[in-house]
Amino acid sequence: MSKLNLGLYWAASCGGCEIAIVELREKILDLDAAANIVFWPVAVDAKYKDVEAMPDGFMDVCLFNGAVRTSENEKMAHLLRRKAKVLVAFGSCAHEGCIPGLANLYTKEDILNRVYREVPSVENPEGVLPQTETRMPEGELEIPEFYRTVRTLGQTVDVDYYVPGCPPQAHQIWAVIEAILAGALPCKGSVVGAYDKTVCDECKLLREERKIKHFCRPHEIIPEPGRCLLDQGIICSGPATRSGCGALCTSVGLPCRGCYGPPPNVVDQGAALLSAIASVVDADTEEEAARIVGEIVDPVGTFYRFGLPASLLHRRKT
Repeated sequence: MSKLNLGLYWAASCGGCEIAIVELREKILDLDAAANIVFWPVAVDAKYKDVEAMPDGFMDVCLFNGAVRTSENEKMAHLLRRKAKVLVAFGSCAHEGCIPGLANLYTKEDILNRVYREVPSVENPEGVLPQTETRMPEGELEIPEFYRTVRTLGQTVDVDYYVPGCPPQAHQIWAVIEAILAGALPCKGSVVGAYDKTVCDECKLLREERKIKHFCRPHEIIPEPGRCLLDQGIICSGPATRSGCGALCTSVGLPCRGCYGPPPNVVDQGAALLSAIASVVDADTEEEAARIVGEIVDPVGTFYRFGLPASLLHRRKT
């Protein structure tokens, strides 16, 4: 059997998905035996011209992690779409926009002004902002354009498969690789490396579906072991998040963050989580309900932490 040609690329993300590949541990040797890694900038030196010189469809599979934040990200998305037979949105940033997508709550001008003028550690007395083109004695310097809106990979190019997680778990990554090697991938557009239920179905904590009079943040209480965190007033995304991670966070007393995205047939994960939270609020009056819900700090960042660009909201209207 001939080896696969595999490509990996890192766009707007933290790099955790790259580390997740290394988390395959000894199985990375099996990966090396099964695939030629023809493009992986974080590990192997490569230039744009090297990819451009490849015939279209040269890569059997490309794992693209990261959201589309800049013109460079978009250019590479289109280039790798042409060069790969199968393009995979790998990890939450490519899948849903993830943490970088929370920038959609602000304007481009707000972000640049904050980063380059307002942050106390920045010394920029002239208030200079980055320019896409700068003329220097040596020639013209160019940097990518910073886009107004963060987009997912699927909002930019046609995507064949989605692998969720921030980052994806090693056992799920290997399951995806095995499916590719065996030619056993599901129909195009499927989410792979995850399951079809919710994190609550995987979670071993006892849920009694108690009504809540008070919400608190994880650092404000020590949760009672073995009991559902939502029952104790801690916002947990488990009811609105696809299973597949093994409920890792709740197993150590931390609430699910929602990084595996919505379960099947859920259009908007944040709206589904909001519905689940609303169903446990114990209020006799509208005023009491407003007080209880008002205790949730940063509602958008809580309900749409990983999926704002992919949601029905998409971004703040400006």
